[in-house]
Amino acid sequence: MKNNYSGCFSILLFIFFLLVLNVQPAHATKPKSVDLSYDERTQILSVKIDHYTAAANLHHIEYVEIRKNRALLSNNEYKNQPADSTFTYTYPLPAAKGDTVEVTASCNLWGRKTSTLTIP
Repeated sequence: MKNNYSGCFSILLFIFFLLVLNVQPAHATKPKSVDLSYDERTQILSVKIDHYTAAANLHHIEYVEIRKNRALLSNNEYKNQPADSTFTYTYPLPAAKGDTVEVTASCNLWGRKTSTLTIP
């Protein structure tokens, strides 16, 4: 009888540790969307990010990486994000017709989202 309880206890303890070690922050989410638009006249890239957070100083978009034709142009670091879940960052970006722009927005706690735009 004692061995039976010991075995059940071991299994329950094992399951408990699996659950505890696999926990992710409750509200840490990767960006829901990253929408890109380019103004050819002003040569400004607009990056609209949808990323919910309840505490922008603790959970936020930490990096926005911009590549043009696969070459890294900038890696912009942020310590917080605007209070609204949807916000837009703008960047000067000289680009020509046919160039491919790739932007990756990375959450400081969990995940990233990448979008691509070909300049019309």
